[in-house]
Amino acid sequence: MNVTQLQAQLIEYAQSIGVDKIGFTTAAPFHELKNRLRRQQQLGFQSGFEESDIELRTEPLRLLDEAESIIAIALAYPSRMENAPQGKKGERRGIFCRASWGIDYHTAVRERLQLIEAWLIEHVPNVKTKSMVDTGELVDRAVAERAGIGWVGKNCSIITPEFGSYVYLGEVMTNIPFAPTTPIEDDCGDCNLCIDVCPTGAIVAPGQLNSQRCIAFLTQTKGFLPDEFRAKIGNRLYGCDTCQTVCPKNKGKLNWIHDEFTPDPEIAKPLLRPLLTISNKEFKAKFGHVSGSWRGKKPIQRNAILALAHFKEESAMPDLIDLLQKDDRPVIRGTAAWTIGKIGAANAEKVLMKALEVEKDEEVLAEIQKGLALLQ
Repeated sequence: MNVTQLQAQLIEYAQSIGVDKIGFTTAAPFHELKNRLRRQQQLGFQSGFEESDIELRTEPLRLLDEAESIIAIALAYPSRMENAPQGKKGERRGIFCRASWGIDYHTAVRERLQLIEAWLIEHVPNVKTKSMVDTGELVDRAVAERAGIGWVGKNCSIITPEFGSYVYLGEVMTNIPFAPTTPIEDDCGDCNLCIDVCPTGAIVAPGQLNSQRCIAFLTQTKGFLPDEFRAKIGNRLYGCDTCQTVCPKNKGKLNWIHDEFTPDPEIAKPLLRPLLTISNKEFKAKFGHVSGSWRGKKPIQRNAILALAHFKEESAMPDLIDLLQKDDRPVIRGTAAWTIGKIGAANAEKVLMKALEVEKDEEVLAEIQKGLALLQ
């Protein structure tokens, strides 16, 4: 079988295992990307979650020395939830971003990549492969763009004509010289909606993101959330979809394709108060299968506390007082203190003054003072 026939059969096979889009590119270095990443590093715009070695991120041959081509795949995920529960006074809810609905996409994409690798091994003697999704060295979006999956929008997401930007990406490097797919032309035009509405101004220029200001990144951090972002987080527990929901290219893209990504409304939009007292075991049982749980419960709890401040939810005061007085984690105690001040219930000052007398941690003491200042 020649490479052209093999490629046609692989495309057919990929569709049969639930791959929504497949493209091919060479294993040539990503020169332009290398310059962009260096610039990001110099500006301090990186999140710190990505591979730090820029050479590894931009030179496929360093990862698979005989690589000839890269197979890029995309799986579409839903943009809307059916029967989404509505939060109300006394029963406020938080929200996980769409990329954390249903099963962890790392698992779903990796399964497809492994099937593709197994298929190649079966059909080609001495084939070499290496696959990755999100946490690998290569930049998924750069590979997807060059392989014709979509173009990189001004919001830094890959935008596909078929599914908008609601796609998960992954890739397989191989020593088979597949014919490259023609890249798709940028179709953002004059639209700047994503830049204009970003809550924190994280999209500093078309296609350039300051990760340190991005809410999707901030919700995953474990320390105190910087003051300037606390009011901007709203009721987001994990991730942020604002730059996607406003994108005209996402209009009407429901993507109800894969059952595994259908969200459980009680997990995707959970009640906030139960999150404040959830045990590690309960958290793992309820949220362990979604990608938004990867940092553990602490960031989610901190964000839930801030969401209660956003709603000024007085019914949560007993829980917040309990956290302030008894939780052994300074970030949780301090965030609770700030939130108590923000809610401003009748007993807030008394509670915070009492905490001021017994608290030993410097950062928590500073948060108590901020809470008291909010009451003025």
